Amino acid sequence: MAEAPGAASDAALQVVAVDAAFIVVDKPAGLLAVPGRGEAKRDCLAARVQAAWPDALVVHRLDQATSGLLLFARGTEAQRALSRAFAARTVGKRYVAVVAGRLAPERGSIDAPLGADWPRRPRQQVDREHGKPSVTHWRVLGHDGEHGTTRVELEPVTGRSHQLRVHLQSIGHPILGDALYTPQAVCNESLRLLLHASELAFAHPLGGQPLRFVSPVPF
Repeated sequence: MAEAPGAASDAALQVVAVDAAFIVVDKPAGLLAVPGRGEAKRDCLAARVQAAWPDALVVHRLDQATSGLLLFARGTEAQRALSRAFAARTVGKRYVAVVAGRLAPERGSIDAPLGADWPRRPRQQVDREHGKPSVTHWRVLGHDGEHGTTRVELEPVTGRSHQLRVHLQSIGHPILGDALYTPQAVCNESLRLLLHASELAFAHPLGGQPLRFVSPVPF
């Protein structure tokens, strides 16, 4: 099953911050973070950033359908430092999503190991026998009784592929507009996946000073 692209991917490059060691960009929904297979999937955020800053290197990724903050390193020294920070889980990441149903209580955690759903790739699944440890903290931001949805802030402790989407689906609250993991009726509730990388906090890869960037949620 192919993933729906979501919003148009031809938005102008939105640079949030740039210095000699890193670049923070706000990725639109529907644009690949890195190139996919085939000529039709060459256009991506990494290519657009590297056209402006040839020394830009990928540090982490967002799903094509997800919008929000993406961090690039400038040069191999900064890339090594930032990659170590992600591996050590010292990079703070927060997301905002709108999910089906009334999520309760006001906050909680999902601890469910994840692994590839091989017959249905690129889908992932909860796999308690062979999956990798995966933890997501969540906090309710508000309920919409009229539409039967909940706005929630998500903080992934680990960074597994599709982690937030699978974790929320696994507790019965799939993200609206998710073409891979939701029933068709829930997917049809939105033209795009309602998942946005809203906050990124990390130590400067060369200087060490704490940095924090926030992106307004577009939905």
